[in-house]
Amino acid sequence: MDSSVENSVKAVRRSKEEKKVLRKQLKASHTLLKHEGINTAAQPTKNLVVANGGLGNGVSREELSAALKEMGEVEMLIMPPHKPYAFVTYRSEESARKAHIHLNGQKLQCEENSVTLYLSYVDSVTYEEGASVTLPEGLVLVQDFVSPEEEALILSSVDWSSTVDSVTAQKALKHRRVKHYGFEFRYDNNNVDKDKPLPAGIPEECLPMLEQCVRNGHINVMPDQLTVNQYEAGQGIPPHVDTHSAFEDTILSLSLGAKTVMEFRHPDGRAVAVVLPSRSLLVMKGESRYLWTHGITPRKFDMVPACDPQSPAYKPDLGTHSNLTLSKRGTRTSFTFRKIRYEPCGCAFPSACDSQGAPSAPLPTQPSPPTLPSCHADATRLEEEYVHRVYDSIASHFSSTRHSPWPRVCHFLSSLPPGSLLADVGCGNGKYLGVNPELIAVGCDRSSALVQICAERDFHVFVSDALSVPLPTASCDACISIAVIHHFSTQERRLAAVRELVRLLKPGGRGLIYVWAYEQEYNKQKSKYLKDHNKEHDGKCSPTKYTSDDCQEPHETSSIPDHHKPTDNQQDVNTVTDSKLSVHTNRTAFNTQDLLVPWHLKEGKKQVEKESGDSEKKIKRKEMSKKISSDSCSGLNPKTDPCPVLDPIISSSDSKPSPKADVTQTSSSALNSELVNSPAPVFHRYYHVFQQGELEQLCGQVAGVKVQSSYHDQGNWCVILEKA
Repeated sequence: MDSSVENSVKAVRRSKEEKKVLRKQLKASHTLLKHEGINTAAQPTKNLVVANGGLGNGVSREELSAALKEMGEVEMLIMPPHKPYAFVTYRSEESARKAHIHLNGQKLQCEENSVTLYLSYVDSVTYEEGASVTLPEGLVLVQDFVSPEEEALILSSVDWSSTVDSVTAQKALKHRRVKHYGFEFRYDNNNVDKDKPLPAGIPEECLPMLEQCVRNGHINVMPDQLTVNQYEAGQGIPPHVDTHSAFEDTILSLSLGAKTVMEFRHPDGRAVAVVLPSRSLLVMKGESRYLWTHGITPRKFDMVPACDPQSPAYKPDLGTHSNLTLSKRGTRTSFTFRKIRYEPCGCAFPSACDSQGAPSAPLPTQPSPPTLPSCHADATRLEEEYVHRVYDSIASHFSSTRHSPWPRVCHFLSSLPPGSLLADVGCGNGKYLGVNPELIAVGCDRSSALVQICAERDFHVFVSDALSVPLPTASCDACISIAVIHHFSTQERRLAAVRELVRLLKPGGRGLIYVWAYEQEYNKQKSKYLKDHNKEHDGKCSPTKYTSDDCQEPHETSSIPDHHKPTDNQQDVNTVTDSKLSVHTNRTAFNTQDLLVPWHLKEGKKQVEKESGDSEKKIKRKEMSKKISSDSCSGLNPKTDPCPVLDPIISSSDSKPSPKADVTQTSSSALNSELVNSPAPVFHRYYHVFQQGELEQLCGQVAGVKVQSSYHDQGNWCVILEKA
C-alpha cells in the first residue's frame, strides 16, 4: 500500500477512535450531571472530573495519582468516598489539556480490574469535608502497641495446624477460624461456662503485652480469657455486643497481620468506621463496650486514609478524612482479651444488658417481627435489615441453589438480536448473564457478596440499588428483573423500581419482570414450591437441603397460558394483625401478601466457598458457570469469546464491590442474626407476593410503556414490557 494512502487510512482510524471516545465522554458527562449534579465545562480549565476514576469502582488513590502525574504537576486530587469519579486540579491549564487529550479513553489497570477513564473540564472543584465523627465514648485506639518482633512472637504462639483442638476449643466457623484460651465462648448461647475452664490458659507470649496494658491503665486487672480470630481476605464478623454477664467492662483487641476497618453502630443509627492498623490495640470501655455493636463487613477492599498513620494529623475514624484510598485486605489475626464476670452486670445500659432483663444476644428463638412500613424511612430500614443484609450473609448458600436458568427467561434472552445491550437488575449470582453469549450483558445487585461471586465468574457486574442504577437513560436494548421487585416494601417503591427499569430501556426496548405470586396454585395446578412440600427426592429441590423459593424454578407447562387479562377484582387477602409481619411457613400457601420468608443456612452448605482464596474452587466455579450458561437452555450455542468490558461510569461494570454498598450489609437484627457456629442459622427475608393482575396494574402506571404479554410461570407472575 502506498505510504500516503496508509497514512490517510490511519488518520481515518484515529478519527473514528476519537469520535468513539468523545461519544463515551459525553455520555459520562450526562451521567455525572443526572446522578451527581456535576456540570462539565466546554472550555479548558485547570480542573477536571475523572469519570470511572473513583474509589466507588475500585480505583485507588495511588493508581490514579500515578497516571495523572505523568501529565503534569497535580495541585489537588479529590476522591469522594464511594463515588465512581474523582476531581483533579493541575498546577497549569496546559497540564490539564495534556491530561484531557492523552488520558481520555485510556484504560487504567487496578489490581485484577481494568477501567476506562473519561475526563471533562469543570469550572471549579468544591468539596465539603465530612463532618467530624466522634468516636464512641470509652473507645481508644493505640497505634503500634507491639513491635514487629512482638507481633511475630505472639502470632507464633497460636497453632492452627489441627482442625479441632479441645484444649483451646478451636473451631472453623463460616467466616473465620477461632481458638479460645482460658474459657470457651459458646456461640450457641453467647456466654461462657464459668465452671469449666479450658486446659490451656492465655499463652505466655501474650503476658508482657497484657502487663503493659495494666501499667498503662488500659485495664485494671489481668484478663483470664482470650479469643483468637483469624480472618482471611474478604472475611468478617457480624455486628454484636459482647455479652454483659459473661465479661467485665474492659475488652482489649490486638490486631496483627493485616489492617481492617471495624464499624461501630449505636442503637440510634449512628455509625463510626474505625481503621484498625496492624499491631494496634483497641480498648473498649463503658458505652463503646456495653451499648455500641462492633463488626467487620465481609469484603476484599477497605476504604482507608491514604495519609501516614504515624502522622500527628491521623485520626482512626473515616468520617474526618478526605484523603482516602483503597486497601486490599490480607490475613488478619485478632487477639481479644477479656476478664470473666462472676457477678451480675450492673452497667448503666439496661436496654442492652442481659443481667438486667435484655436478651444476651439476638437469637432466632427471640424474634421481634417488624411492622409494615408507614413511611419511606421505615421502608428503607426494613429492606436494609430483612433483604440487603440477609443476602450478603447467605450469598454463598443462596448461590449454590441458583444454578439452572429458568427456561422462559432463557427464551426471552435468546430472542434478543445479537449485540444487544442487556441489563440484569438484581442479577444475584449472575446465572442469566452468560445465557446468550451474543449479548453484551451487564448485571447489578444490591448485595456486594453476590456481586463478588459474579465477578469471580468473569461477568461484568457492579453494586447498585435497583431504584437508582448508574446507567444512562435509554441505553439498554433489554432489561430483566427476576425475583427482585417483590422485595420492595411499599407500593411507591415497587412502582419506582419499574420506572427505573423502563428508564434504562431504549425506545422499542423490552423488559422482563418476574415476581413471586400469591397464587401458588393456578389453573388447577400447584406450583413446584407447593408440590415439593414434604416430598423427598434426589434432585436439587430436596426440602432437607433448601428452603423457601430454592426450588421455585419455573418449567414450561402447556396448560399455563402465555397471557392472561389483569383482573380489577383481586381476592381478599388476610391483613397483618397489628401491622406486624408474619413469618411464612415454607412450602405452604400464602395467607398474606406482606411477610417474612425463612432461609435456613444448612450445615452442609456452610462449606461452600469456605476458602475464598482456593483457586481450584474458583476455576471449577467458572467452568461450571460457563457450562450452565451454554448448555442449560436449548437453542443457544455456546461461545467462548467474552463480552466487551463496559466502562463503569457509563455502565458501572467494575468487578469489585463498592465500598459504599459493603459498609452496611451485615445483619444485626433479631431475626437476621447469623450464629455462625449454629447447625442451621435462620434468616428472614421480606417479600410482597403479588396477586393476579397486580403486576400489570403496577406497570400500567408507568408512562411510555405497554405490557406486551403477561403470564403465570410456576408460582411467579411475569410481564414482558415494551417501551414506546
